[in-house]
Amino acid sequence: MGKRHKIDVAAFEFQLIDHLLQLHEELEKGNYIPGPYTHFYIHEPKRRKISAAIFRDRVVHHALCGVIEPRFEQVFIPDSYANRIGKGTHRAIDRLQHFSRKYRYVLRCDIRQHFASIDHAILLESLRKLIPEPDIVALIEKVISGGCDALADEYQMVWFPGDDLLAVCRPRGLPIGNLTSQFWSNCYLHGFDLFVKRELGCKAYLRYVDDFALFADHKELLWEWKAALKSRLAKLRLTIHDQKAQVLPSANGIPWLGFMIYREFRKIKARKVRYATHHLDHRYEAYRTGKISFAGFDASIQGWINHVRFADSWGLRRHVFSSFLLKPSDMRIKEPSNTKRFLHGKNRLESQRW
Repeated sequence: MGKRHKIDVAAFEFQLIDHLLQLHEELEKGNYIPGPYTHFYIHEPKRRKISAAIFRDRVVHHALCGVIEPRFEQVFIPDSYANRIGKGTHRAIDRLQHFSRKYRYVLRCDIRQHFASIDHAILLESLRKLIPEPDIVALIEKVISGGCDALADEYQMVWFPGDDLLAVCRPRGLPIGNLTSQFWSNCYLHGFDLFVKRELGCKAYLRYVDDFALFADHKELLWEWKAALKSRLAKLRLTIHDQKAQVLPSANGIPWLGFMIYREFRKIKARKVRYATHHLDHRYEAYRTGKISFAGFDASIQGWINHVRFADSWGLRRHVFSSFLLKPSDMRIKEPSNTKRFLHGKNRLESQRW
């Protein structure tokens, strides 16, 4: 939403048919060359470098994924939840809680420098298994190589057995922000998913991008699996945060995608609460001083509620909203519907507040 107001989008749409025909001709003749990226940083949940492709390149990314994604969807495991239709964050949370109720122990891991570490040669090898067409492979190579410098300054060299000095020069890295990067991340780890399910025999395994969890009733088995998966990831030139990857009782709570997941309830992680409170306070102050409209403030509130409503967060929402007072003009227009909606249709605060 709102992308039409951006200069590159408006310029592309101004002569839409001409630009699409030009793209079609470039792709058909093999003359297409990706443009430069625009880079910026976000700081939540941690500092990340985001790389935005120009709009015409994003059109190509969507078209390319539309052609090749169905092939991979047929082979991906059901418990891979990131960037897939019918999956997503909240289904991954539901599934992890389901496993936590069935198994006594969990091993939760995340991959270090995930997007910055993805090796181009290994990625292309995995993609060619389901993409035999030379022209599509050539286009994929252009898109991948076009973003190889996006995270070059973010990558800290990791040495693997058998490496020589030329390992430093291996092309690696996918720009965070591309639709293709998110899809190719799943392709890159598909073989690892199969390894965990088939070779290790883990019946309770799920992954969301670079976060994954294995469940079992015997912690000794999970420690054995940890050593095996580290060895397997090394073949992909990936490593995990070793100190954080500990075998723990499922009943103690599992950190997962911004939540703490317990067998019978869920909580928002404290760091997420602090960030959200700080952000909403700034948005409220902007609304109170007239810098943004009530609709703008309402959008921020609704976005946060849509996230935290998947946890047991009634008390948290009541606490956060207790300090937000509406202007009388907005109260007359908005209060009857919005108060109920903010509290997810169950309870109401005082008529002057959310």
